[in-house]
Amino acid sequence: MSFGDSLAIIAPWYNLMFAFIAILLFIKLFRTKPHHSEVYFKSWKVIFIAMLIFVVEEAITVARASGIVTFPQHINGYFELAITALIIYALLLQREYARKHLM
Repeated sequence: MSFGDSLAIIAPWYNLMFAFIAILLFIKLFRTKPHHSEVYFKSWKVIFIAMLIFVVEEAITVARASGIVTFPQHINGYFELAITALIIYALLLQREYARKHLM
């Protein structure tokens, strides 16, 4: 087995593990009471939804690699499109917030 094949097998597992760590950090962020009353969390909530979609995508990838499910490969493109759209939306939300409150 080549290095590339080994990496293709283990990478989705590592991605899933790091995504769960990031979800725990998001939960910690949302539970922390801010010192300032005008902390803007909406863009972080949108990024959190994108992270949850990523976890679903990686879980499907791991299940497909393990032979548990047989989803078509092109379904990952829909997940990637949703993740990208949500991150762009979060950036636009943050830009709009900065325009209104920081200028």
